[in-house]
Amino acid sequence: MDRHGLRPRDDGEVDFRISLEFTLFIIIDSKYYFKLTISTMPAPSLSPRALYEEVAELLRQRIFKRELAPGSWIDELKLAEAYGISRTPLREALKVLAAEGLVTMKVRRGAYVTEVSERDLTEVYHLLSLLESDAAGVVASSASEGQLQALELLHQELETAARSESQDRGRFFEVNERFHMLLLEIANNRWRDQMVADLRKVMKLNRHNSLLKSGRIEESLKEHRALMAALCGRDAALAVQRMQEHFKNGLEAAN
Repeated sequence: MDRHGLRPRDDGEVDFRISLEFTLFIIIDSKYYFKLTISTMPAPSLSPRALYEEVAELLRQRIFKRELAPGSWIDELKLAEAYGISRTPLREALKVLAAEGLVTMKVRRGAYVTEVSERDLTEVYHLLSLLESDAAGVVASSASEGQLQALELLHQELETAARSESQDRGRFFEVNERFHMLLLEIANNRWRDQMVADLRKVMKLNRHNSLLKSGRIEESLKEHRALMAALCGRDAALAVQRMQEHFKNGLEAAN
């Protein structure tokens, strides 16, 4: 901090803080008094969300919407100009997406949207099946009636989305993901949640293909009905089995 109270920060911004000091004289009588000096410093201010995190989220959503198609080269200069930023936060954002598996960095060639191979999908679905079927067993055994009711309400939203005349596939999968995330939240294992969140980002890269399979929404809905029956019946072993079947069928549709 310099003499003006400006504290340089790593991100190039300036942190402005003011310390206050005041003295109290407490007089007891004409001969005695207390002198009390109080110094205050405000609590450290929290910096806003880093720019590169905002850029990463913008790019993440463009990838999920296939505005940036799998295998496509990411033009850093064009994106930096479009967002009105330097290439530094953009490159930091790309590192985040690379760590999530959404972007592939190639030496001397730049960044590309990841193309998911059949092997990639098989491995991702296998792990998701293990993690989410375990969560389903926990929920069947320990969820409260209120928690099961919340899952049932989301399931009814799935039913509505599937029955709509236009059969909004995007809406169906949005509600479907909320259902799976709520089930994980109820199972209450933050390490599992973190792993599933990363794996689902990769799965979304190929979601478009799974949506195109004729009748897949109806099949998925049927699988959800069977899963809900097992959960509400408090049958942990059956809930595990139903979730595993759900991912097995999902993988077949994705491939």
